[in-house]
Amino acid sequence: MFTSQGPTLRELAVQALSSIERGYDLLAPKFDHTPFRTPDRFLDAVAGALEPLGPFGAGLDVCCGTGAGARVLRPLCRERVTGVDFSAGMLAAAREASGDDGRGPATEWVRADARALPFSKEFDLAVSFGAFGHFLPAERPVLFGGVHRALRPGGLFVFPVGAPPPIGSPLYWTLLGFDAAMRVRNALWRPPFVMYYRTFPLGGVRDDLVRAGFTVRLQPLEEFGRRGDGSPNWRLVVARRA
Repeated sequence: MFTSQGPTLRELAVQALSSIERGYDLLAPKFDHTPFRTPDRFLDAVAGALEPLGPFGAGLDVCCGTGAGARVLRPLCRERVTGVDFSAGMLAAAREASGDDGRGPATEWVRADARALPFSKEFDLAVSFGAFGHFLPAERPVLFGGVHRALRPGGLFVFPVGAPPPIGSPLYWTLLGFDAAMRVRNALWRPPFVMYYRTFPLGGVRDDLVRAGFTVRLQPLEEFGRRGDGSPNWRLVVARRA
């Protein structure tokens, strides 16, 4: 799962016993060499789906990590691109890897908690990749409300969501076991490290987006095929601020 440039088992253990913020500060220098970094094929699929909807003015990458989502935004946005994360280590890695050559929109990196975004009607497009497992279901309304405030009227909040694995499949049991282990860890150890794979169901997410003031449509990402019942393996959630 990890390249030779990735973190060692000891480094992963230290991260797992830290807070979310401290854990990602520690992991940041090697994060892009782990399977936790969103694969390029997902980034490319989302970029391709967004291209016909643009161009956009300003773009926001929510929980930007090392900046993979910001690199998706740069060709789509004309004014500026902003990445926001609460890990100083991840922002430092993003800044180092940004490669801002001055030919595209300006890129800025802001340290802030995604549950308290310091923006109001500043962006036309917001994206997020692979971060929602760090938020408990009760925190989604605050998270989505902050993104809604950050967008200009008509702005889009876009992110991919995978279909749940079939019950009884190896992936189903793997994710179930991971979440169970994480709950045990958080019951026995402080500070907590919130990272769950089964707390972001599409139905509940859609309801929370609507309550936050978005209109929501789903767009299949056909690059990832379909399940046996014909439903897509991955969908793009396209939430528009009315």
